[in-house]
Amino acid sequence: MRGRFAEQLSERVLVFDGAMGTVLHVAGNSLDRALPELNLSNPELVSTIHESYVAAGADVLLTNTFGANRLRLAEHGCSVSARDINLAAVRLARQARRGVHRTIFVAGSVSPAVSSSSRAGVRADERAEVVREQVQALVDGGVDLLVLETFGHLDELVEAVTVAAEVTDLPVVAQATFTSDGLTPAGETPREVVKALTGLPVTAVGANCTVGPQHMLAILDELRDAGDLPVGVHPNAGMPRRTGRRFTYPVARAHFGRYARRFAEHGAAMIGGCCGTTPGHIREVVARLADLRPRQANPVTAVPKPRPAPPQSPLARRLARPGFVLATQVTPHGEPEDVERVRGAGLALVRGNFGEALRLEREAGVDTITTVTAWDRSLAALQADLLGAHAFGLRTVVCETGTPVPLGDYPGADGIWEVDSVGLIGLLAGLNSGRDHTGLTLATRTAFHIGARVNPGAEDPDAELSRTKAKIAAGAQFLITRPVYELEGLSRLVTELSGVDIPVLVAIAPLSGFAEAEYLAYEVPDVTIPPRALSELEAAGKREAEVGLALAAELIDGARDLVRGAVVVADEHPGKIDSLLRQEKSALQL
Repeated sequence: MRGRFAEQLSERVLVFDGAMGTVLHVAGNSLDRALPELNLSNPELVSTIHESYVAAGADVLLTNTFGANRLRLAEHGCSVSARDINLAAVRLARQARRGVHRTIFVAGSVSPAVSSSSRAGVRADERAEVVREQVQALVDGGVDLLVLETFGHLDELVEAVTVAAEVTDLPVVAQATFTSDGLTPAGETPREVVKALTGLPVTAVGANCTVGPQHMLAILDELRDAGDLPVGVHPNAGMPRRTGRRFTYPVARAHFGRYARRFAEHGAAMIGGCCGTTPGHIREVVARLADLRPRQANPVTAVPKPRPAPPQSPLARRLARPGFVLATQVTPHGEPEDVERVRGAGLALVRGNFGEALRLEREAGVDTITTVTAWDRSLAALQADLLGAHAFGLRTVVCETGTPVPLGDYPGADGIWEVDSVGLIGLLAGLNSGRDHTGLTLATRTAFHIGARVNPGAEDPDAELSRTKAKIAAGAQFLITRPVYELEGLSRLVTELSGVDIPVLVAIAPLSGFAEAEYLAYEVPDVTIPPRALSELEAAGKREAEVGLALAAELIDGARDLVRGAVVVADEHPGKIDSLLRQEKSALQL
C-alpha cells in the first residue's frame, strides 16, 4: 500500500474522510472527554462512522487517534494505555474497508504532542518522545501512511516529521493549520511552512481545520505556489455555533462541494473535511469531483501579494558579501574598558542586556549581535523588551534557552521557562511577520535578524541536529556554534546541514592554559578537547596562553572552508585576543 499511495496521489485527487470528533459529539459524547478512548470503550460507534465514510466514497480513512498520546490523554484524565488505543484505532479503520472492491488507505492521525496552552511547559525532547511512541503504535497496527495534522507551530511539525522518518518509511502527509489571516497561530506563512518541509521526508503537505472553505482556497494557492509537493486541504464546515451544550456548523453540503471542486481546479491533490463535516459532506465532494479525476494538469495560478522586505541587519549585509566574517564575543560590565575591547572588532557578540549592546554601538561604533535568553522570563516580558530594543535600533539577536544561576541554599533550584530557544525564535519570527505572541496584529513589523546556537560537540549529534532543524523551521536565519576546540564535529554538522541555506559562524574560545583545557575535557559535558591540544598546553609552561592563541588561530584557518565566519571569545586576555583578531583580519586581506 505504501507505494500505491504516492502513485495514486500523482494520478488523481484523493478524497479523505471528514470529521470523526464531530460525529462522535453528535452521538452524545462530550468534547471534554478523550474521544480516542472510544476505540476501546465503544468500538461499534467508531466502526460505524468509518463505514459511513467508506459508503460516501472516501479514498482515505483517518484513524480516531487525534490526541491519542499519553500527554494529551493525561490532560483529559485518561489513564488507558495510549498504545492500546492506537492499535485499536488502526484495527477498526482497517476492518471498515474489508469487502470493498476499491483501494482505501488507512492513515494514522497524529496531532501535536500537547495543546497550545500546555506547550510552554513541555520540552522539545518530551514532545518528540510522545510523538515517537504514537507513531510506533500506529505503524505496528498496520497503517498505510501517517497524517500529521493541525500543527500550529512549525517547529513542532518539523520535529514530528523528523521523528516519523526515524520510525518508519511510510508516506507522511504534513499539515499545518492557518487562521483567517493566512498565518499559523505561531505567525508562519504557508510559504514558510513549505520551505521548512521541503527536503524533509514528506510525501505531501497540507492545511486543515480552523477555517472554512473560502479562506482555505487562498491558503491552498499559497501552499501550491511555494513548492513542488502535492497539497491537500481539509477545511472546517465554517465557524462553529454553540447551541446549549452542543456545537453546530453552518456550511451546507452543497457549498462545501462547490469549494471542493474549486480546490481541485486550483491543483489540490487531496481534499477532505475537518471539524463540522460529515459523511454527507464527503459524499458531496465525491460527486463534485467525479468528472475531474485524474488531477487537473493546469491549476489556476494565484499571484501572491508582494510583502516589503525588511531592512537588512549589519550582520546580514556582511553575510551577503563574499568573504569570511570575523567578530568578537564580550560580556560587558558597564566599564570604559568594554569600549576599548571591542572598538577594533567592528562586529561584537554581546552577552548581556540590550542596554549594554546599545552602549557599545554608540560609544565604540561597532555593530552588535545581542544574546537573548528565555529563562525566568514570561513571553509578555520578552516581547516587551524585544520591541523596546527594536525601537532603539537593535536588529541582530541570538536566541538561547538559558541556564539559571545556582544561588544561596538551593544550588539545584531550576529556572522558569515559558518558552525555550525554539519558542523564542518563533516569537521573533512572529514579530517580524507583524504578529505578537497572542496572535494579534501589530501596527508595524519588526526586522530582527534571528540567530540560534548549535553545539557541534553534542554527545548526541542526532538529537542536536533535530533540534537545530526545529530552530531553523521556527525562523532562525543564522547559526553560531558553541565554542569548538576541534573541527571534526563542526565538519559533520555542516555536512548534515548542507541542504539547508543558512550561514554558520563558528565560536572560537582560545584556551588560557592547561588547567582550563583539562577542566573542559574531563568535567564539562559536550566539549571535546583534542589530545594534541592537551599535550601542547601541558608542555608550554609559562607560554601556555600563547599556545592557546596559536591553537585558536589554527582552528579559524581550518574553519574557513567550512563556515561563513568566526566569533572569537574575548572575555579572557582581551589584549592578546585583539592581536589574534588583527592577525586574522590581515590574513583575510592577503
